[in-house]
Amino acid sequence: MRVLIVEDERRLAAALQRGLEAEGFAVDIAHDGVTGLRQATRSPYDVVMLDIMLPGLNGYRVCSMLRAEGFQAGILMLTAKDGEWDEAEALDTGADDFLSKPFSYVVLVARLRALARRVGGRQPRQVSLGDLAVDLGARTCTRGGTPVRLTAREFAVLEHLALRAGDVVSKRDILEAVWDEHYDGDLNVVEVHVSALRRKIDAPWGRAAVQTVRGVGYRLAVDGG
Repeated sequence: MRVLIVEDERRLAAALQRGLEAEGFAVDIAHDGVTGLRQATRSPYDVVMLDIMLPGLNGYRVCSMLRAEGFQAGILMLTAKDGEWDEAEALDTGADDFLSKPFSYVVLVARLRALARRVGGRQPRQVSLGDLAVDLGARTCTRGGTPVRLTAREFAVLEHLALRAGDVVSKRDILEAVWDEHYDGDLNVVEVHVSALRRKIDAPWGRAAVQTVRGVGYRLAVDGG
C-alpha cells in the first residue's frame, strides 16, 4: 500500500514513516499543504494521511481541493483537536475517516488498511492461487495450509504480484508500489526480495509460482505454480 503523510510535525512524520515502512507500506512525506496537494495529485496513493493544521494550506482546504479534482484515494484526517465539529468538518470536506492525536499506532495501521479496502473496493480480502493463499487483511500467507513466514517487505511484494496474478509486473512498478519515491538505490533490491519469495513459497514445495519474464519483469502464476 502506498501512503502519503502530510504532517508539519517533522519528528512525528518521520516516526510514522519508519513504523509504516516496517509494516511493508511505501510512504512519502510532505510538510505543508501546498506540497502535499502537489504530491497527492502527482503520484498514485492508496491513502493520504492529512493533518488539519498545516502551513500554506490547511488540511480542510487540501482535502476539498483534492476531491474537487476527482481524487479517489482514501483520506484520513489527523488533528490535535478533539470535537464533533472538527470531525464533522473533516468529513464534510471529503475525508473518509478522522483520527485525533494522540492516537494508538495499532489503531492507525488498522484504519489505514480498512480505509484502503473500503475506498478501493477492488481488493479482495484473500487471494487464492491454487494452494497458495494470500490473506491481505491478516497479512499472512499459506501454502497448502502451511503458514509461510514473510518479512513485511516480502509480503508487500507478494501482495502486489497477487493482486495482478497472471499479469507481467515490471521491476519499476514493484519498486514504486513497495518502496517510497525517494528510494534511489539499485533496482536489484526487487530481485533480492523476489528471490526470497521463491525460497519461501516455491522451493520447499517444488513449485514455480513466481515466474521471471526476461527483460520485462515478474508474473505470479494464477494456479499457484
